[in-house]
Amino acid sequence: MAIEYLKRGKSDADRAEDDAKTRAVVEATLKDIETRGDAAVRELSEKFDNYSPASFRLSQDEIDDLIAQLSDRELADIKFAQEQVMNFARAQRASMTDIEVETLPGVILGHKNIPVQSVGCYVPGGKFPMVASAHMSVATASVAGVPRIIACTPPFQGKPNPAVIAAMHLGGAHEIYVMGGIQAIGAMALGTETIDPVHMLVGPGNAFVAEAKRQLFGRVGIDLFAGPTETMVIADETVDAEICATDLLGQAEHGYNSPAVLVTNSRKLAEETLSEVDRLLGILPTADTARVSWQDYGEVILCDSYDEMLQVADEIASEHVQVMTDRDDWFLDNMTCYGALFLGPRTNVSNGDKVIGTNHTLPTKKAGRYTGGLWVGKFLKTHSYQKILTDEAATLIGEYGSRLCLLEGFVGHAEQCNVRVRRYGGINVPYGAPAPYRDAAE
Repeated sequence: MAIEYLKRGKSDADRAEDDAKTRAVVEATLKDIETRGDAAVRELSEKFDNYSPASFRLSQDEIDDLIAQLSDRELADIKFAQEQVMNFARAQRASMTDIEVETLPGVILGHKNIPVQSVGCYVPGGKFPMVASAHMSVATASVAGVPRIIACTPPFQGKPNPAVIAAMHLGGAHEIYVMGGIQAIGAMALGTETIDPVHMLVGPGNAFVAEAKRQLFGRVGIDLFAGPTETMVIADETVDAEICATDLLGQAEHGYNSPAVLVTNSRKLAEETLSEVDRLLGILPTADTARVSWQDYGEVILCDSYDEMLQVADEIASEHVQVMTDRDDWFLDNMTCYGALFLGPRTNVSNGDKVIGTNHTLPTKKAGRYTGGLWVGKFLKTHSYQKILTDEAATLIGEYGSRLCLLEGFVGHAEQCNVRVRRYGGINVPYGAPAPYRDAAE
């Protein structure tokens, strides 16, 4: 094996140090929000966003006024994108059915898919107004049937962003708050004097938002750990450097810590992509951000074979994986660890981010090894139930249950079974004794 790094980003140790600093800040901030509620939220909003309205929650009149600021074209585009997301979410929801089966005569088992009862959706927007993120969280929760959906987004340039608010409202948010960062996550999860806490938090965000969700997990549910954007391009000589460099920098502009990785088996493409990145950074309007991400987190990895490319890709488990090779479907069939795949040069990560219909809230920091992204199923809880309809079934299951409980030493458990055996089967089982053995076929 000969995997060669033509460019490396920050070391794992440096990244871990950054994470440790973030953890400490978030822990102290959440404690302050839990202790002082609205007062702490307002202080944080003033400090980080220079924003302190009479109420952080928007009234219906304020929402209507903001939506009215959009052009007909802007509103139509938002509705089009939202409909694509909801169409796919509806199809996914239809695939999740309640079931009920009779596993033995008189024994009924089933499950029901029940929506989470309240969800807090975070929509980033301090640096870029992330209109599409409202579709991914709010609209998808709405398709799932969540009865209380609240949404938070930071002010953009000192005031609510009309497009983001429109997307939240049209997507089905019941409460909309203009607040960002740790204060928004903390307020939704912990509650304040004016905000009732939610059962679940969803949505992407910066490192502080992701860490806040991590620390609150357990107290509330979360969708996944969605930290700074990650992108990977898997490419061979079927594509050129311009498209590879564009796809790398198109995501690196998200923030100063957005990993962008090229994995290729072509030294020529690797070297030309490095040169093309430099050229594009000279003309890209967001180059100030993208350049820092590329410098600190950009990587170019040269492999000998497609098998090595696959191995590297699964080890990194990137959030977005753009595959442009002569065997895209082979990667689809064989990759196991990623957020979402974008197959072929005709598609790209921006399609998924903004309009095509798949959800763009995806696992980062290798979380793709154990979870997929946000989807309608994340807002549903699958709860089982059971019932026994006949005396014969109650006796049969009770006998097996009695003996298996005693096998583990649980006498009280066994007696729950034994009382049914006595009552419904007419079989006298002394307290603490195992029920007699009878084959199920009898």
